[in-house]
Amino acid sequence: MEKKLYIVRCGEVALKGMNKPYFERILLERVRKAIECYEDAEARWIDGLMFVRVPADIPEDDVIGRCVRVFGVASVSPAIEAPKDINEIGRLAAEYMMQLIEEEGVRTFKVKGKRADKSFAVQSPEIGKQVGAIILKTCKVLSVNVHEPDVLLTVDVRREGAYIFRDKIKGFGGLPLGTNGRGMILMSGGIDSPVAAFMMAKRGMSIEAVHFHSYPYTSQRAQKKVEDLVKVLAGYMGTIRMHVVNLLPIQEQIVQNCPEDETTLLVRRFMMRIAEEIAVRNHNMMLITGEDLGQVASQTAEALVVTDSVVKMPVMRPLIAMDKVDIMDKAREIGTYDISIQPYEDCCTVFLPKHPVTKPKLERIEKSESALDVQALVDAAVAAEEIIEIRP
Repeated sequence: MEKKLYIVRCGEVALKGMNKPYFERILLERVRKAIECYEDAEARWIDGLMFVRVPADIPEDDVIGRCVRVFGVASVSPAIEAPKDINEIGRLAAEYMMQLIEEEGVRTFKVKGKRADKSFAVQSPEIGKQVGAIILKTCKVLSVNVHEPDVLLTVDVRREGAYIFRDKIKGFGGLPLGTNGRGMILMSGGIDSPVAAFMMAKRGMSIEAVHFHSYPYTSQRAQKKVEDLVKVLAGYMGTIRMHVVNLLPIQEQIVQNCPEDETTLLVRRFMMRIAEEIAVRNHNMMLITGEDLGQVASQTAEALVVTDSVVKMPVMRPLIAMDKVDIMDKAREIGTYDISIQPYEDCCTVFLPKHPVTKPKLERIEKSESALDVQALVDAAVAAEEIIEIRP
């Protein structure tokens, strides 16, 4: 069966020095996993580039979409493979340009030559000139535009062959998933936490999720919204395990026994305790939240210090210094925004105080918590957790 070639480039992986083979192996595994749905697909490294071949009848957009969603991939190019003969390279390049004339009406072009194989007789600048000359001779309607061509055609001559390509479709870059430990994201139904999970996964961290609900104060549809968000993330990360915890008994105890203005912060401290307990049991190394400094009362600097004081695990906050507009843009880019803005409230909206404390003192918060059997409440919440496996 005829196959189509795609060149996949890594970004940061290429800079890893002595650890580079490890990162390349994991990235290759991830790309192979992404294309395993295609019959007789293959991927392998050759001279620092990954060459992916799939049956030619598979739509380009589908193949590219799967590859660029793999963390660690910097760009992807559909490519034409040619023998290392300048006339044959020119012939195939001209055929490709004829196709673009018919399909897109292109009228100008430029050829850029790259000679990675120094044994090839024609040097890089001459590759561009000679291939360009053949294209001009074959495609009479075309002209050269070195500044703003309709098509920038690259000819890359390497040890195993020559490759002709036009586009470099940008990937997310980062590091291959699974090369940087495991983390537990506190997943709400809002805009921020899915973006935080995505950003940590982009740095190579495998992700599990814990979601808190307050049923029946929050609806089943609110949880379904979170599951839909995690499903989008699973399209980048593979199957994600989500731990679902009912927070309502704890919230009711806090409302009955603690100052109203401290309710949100006290609830947040319980969330962190429960998340840490679940994270430890499931061999996660750190907690991840979508908090953004100063965005709400529980995210002031003082509040974050009080929140973190109840856990020993490191707490990663990848959005901490981002503007809200930038977070929203990233949510749109990764496909979670439209789900996040659906009007289904999560547990954080239950029992909200009219005037939440914004500059809490740890001693006062701990005194308020002394009215509660903290460990018993945490143990009961963890014992009643529900686990859902969410697949792409």
